[in-house]
Amino acid sequence: MAPSEYRATTSSGRGGAASTAHPLATQAAVHVLEQGGTAADAAIAAQAVISVVLPQAAGLGGDLLALIHDRGRVAAVNGTGRSPRSLASPPDASGGSSVTVPGLVDGWVTVSARWGRLPLAELLAPAIELARRGIVPEPSLLAAVDQQRARLERGGAGDWSLVSASDQPWAQPELADLLGRIGDAGRDAFYTGPGAAAVVDAVRRCGGCLELQDLAEHDTPCPPPVAVPWGSGLVHVQPPISQGVLLAMALQHVRRLAARGVPVDDHLLVEVTGAAFEHRSSCGRGAELLDLDLDVDLERASGRAGPRAYLHTAGVATVDADGQVVSSLVSVFDDFGSGVFVPELGIVLNNRAAGFTDGDNSAAPGKRPVHTLAPAMVTSEQGVLGIATPGADGQIQTLLQVLSAHELSGTSLADAVGALRWRSQDGDLLIEEGHPRADALAERGHHIVARTPGADVFGAVVAAGTDPHPYAVADWRRETHTRGAA
Repeated sequence: MAPSEYRATTSSGRGGAASTAHPLATQAAVHVLEQGGTAADAAIAAQAVISVVLPQAAGLGGDLLALIHDRGRVAAVNGTGRSPRSLASPPDASGGSSVTVPGLVDGWVTVSARWGRLPLAELLAPAIELARRGIVPEPSLLAAVDQQRARLERGGAGDWSLVSASDQPWAQPELADLLGRIGDAGRDAFYTGPGAAAVVDAVRRCGGCLELQDLAEHDTPCPPPVAVPWGSGLVHVQPPISQGVLLAMALQHVRRLAARGVPVDDHLLVEVTGAAFEHRSSCGRGAELLDLDLDVDLERASGRAGPRAYLHTAGVATVDADGQVVSSLVSVFDDFGSGVFVPELGIVLNNRAAGFTDGDNSAAPGKRPVHTLAPAMVTSEQGVLGIATPGADGQIQTLLQVLSAHELSGTSLADAVGALRWRSQDGDLLIEEGHPRADALAERGHHIVARTPGADVFGAVVAAGTDPHPYAVADWRRETHTRGAA
């Protein structure tokens, strides 16, 4: 059981439920559900609000990855973009060369057309109102501005009103106008015409080589997910170009060991994580990786460097009265992405090209890099669970801990989400202070680094599903919030 101060929040409602990275996003999602919208409609509304209130984490210059359960089937949405077709040298970690084609807007249009019920303009209305009326920036947003001020100024954001914002209402008229145009004209408002030209101009001012053709030819694939048996059902993960397959590899290995009677403890999960992440650059192979065996020491820490230290992204999970479930993540990658600001649109652009590494994931023209975004979906006769968390390379680890505790230890989902966590990172094992197995992990050779409970590195789970009625669960970490629809 998680200590009471670390208990996740659970909500339910006849009309559906939502769990998101911000209370205002949850409010928008529930409003849409109560207006007769689908879970997909609600997710779009929440993601749009997140783009207004959490621009350091997500926005229209970034990406979307989602899994959607509808009428007994799960589909994946790959709302990510390619590198410029004229890319001639490896991209930098920031600035214009780090920008890939933003995929969020076309992701919205695709999801709305295939799984939505309400007009896109209606879904974006709450975000437009917030952007136009103004929000009081939260301390975390102002802190991110201070930390990234030099990058933002290099990216052309010196005159952006956010850079000089305080604890007074901050309006975003350019973003409100852009959202309004998208509601009226769909993808053309962003990928062609003046919107696309503004994006290209900003990238090129900052040393990038994005072209109008790159945006005009952008698409949003919706391939089948990768699925592995788990408990009495299946866990579905995002297919390439997401790292989601690493979670599938880890779960598959844990399941096989558990079937042989091997105790599934935190040491085992840490080692399975490290073994799976050795294949990160090969995530483009997707389900083929499930044929590989993982080399795991059941007794001692291997000391693998493993996952890296990226932290960002925002989650949205929704469910409606008809059983449609969405698990999604939106992101600009690093805080404020590339730092490249598009003044005409009021947005910053992603730096997802920094996700290129080596091998199969080496940088190349017109190519999608491996993405850290890794939402998951669990289906069984008992119901459907959509679950996701921010935290980049920590996403696989958080979901592995939660799903293992929930299925193998019989822990309630709320307690599994609320429990203190660890995160393997660059050879260290970061662990929330008070974790009951910290000493045992140290005795087995793990290099323990204690962190304050709730630190950003440990993610912030959002979850929604049917069991059999709609419910949602929100982590106590960050600003995650849940609510049911009447």
